[in-house]
Amino acid sequence: MSPPSAARAIAIEGLSHWYGTGSTRRQVLQGVDLQVAPGEVVLLTGPSGCGKTTLLTLVGALRQVQEGSVAVLGQQLNGAGRGSRQRLRRSIGMIFQGHNLLRCLSAEQNVQMGADLLPGLGYRARRDQAREWLRAVGLGDELHKLPHDLSGGQKQRVAIARALAARPRLLLADEPTAALDSRTGREVVELLQRLAREQECAVLMVTHDPRILDIADRLVRMEDGRLQEDPSHRPGAAAVYA
Repeated sequence: MSPPSAARAIAIEGLSHWYGTGSTRRQVLQGVDLQVAPGEVVLLTGPSGCGKTTLLTLVGALRQVQEGSVAVLGQQLNGAGRGSRQRLRRSIGMIFQGHNLLRCLSAEQNVQMGADLLPGLGYRARRDQAREWLRAVGLGDELHKLPHDLSGGQKQRVAIARALAARPRLLLADEPTAALDSRTGREVVELLQRLAREQECAVLMVTHDPRILDIADRLVRMEDGRLQEDPSHRPGAAAVYA
């Protein structure tokens, strides 16, 4: 039996979405249903252009819901105004492929922006939080480097640390291991898995990386804007290579 919607971090029913208008209007999501519980890790797979990133941005309150029900952390997003969506985003950690680091800030300062969302912490405590998360992703020696002095993989790890520093209740990740080598990628997803378990943080992650599928509680595949759950997936089962 599925948990009641109030107990779910994500509860989506009948979600559809379109881009464009008139003759160029194109449907990218078709009647999507998805539930994710607190502390659950769900991996979303599927070919490029099938709607995975669009789904993440809708769940992350970055786009207006057009049709269907999207409840995130107990808040209904269909019809929600900009202000309420902005407040909700303070409880959501987001890791996207573009990094979105501020170029004028060091790695430590970028991550501290995430810690700034935590209530009741002074400057020194927020700084210490930033350093702790940078050490956790293997960048303890790169605290004071600016983004232009970091490799693509290092920038990705700074973005991951920034998202984790806010101690979110929901974490959305779009290909978080794409720019990372196999060892670092593994360490990062195990860190995300630990966050889910210890802090009851729900994780919804888009990935094409077969090396990390075993960390998922569930695998969901999207194709042509529709979702289908993989009934054969067993949590903790190692990935199989052809």
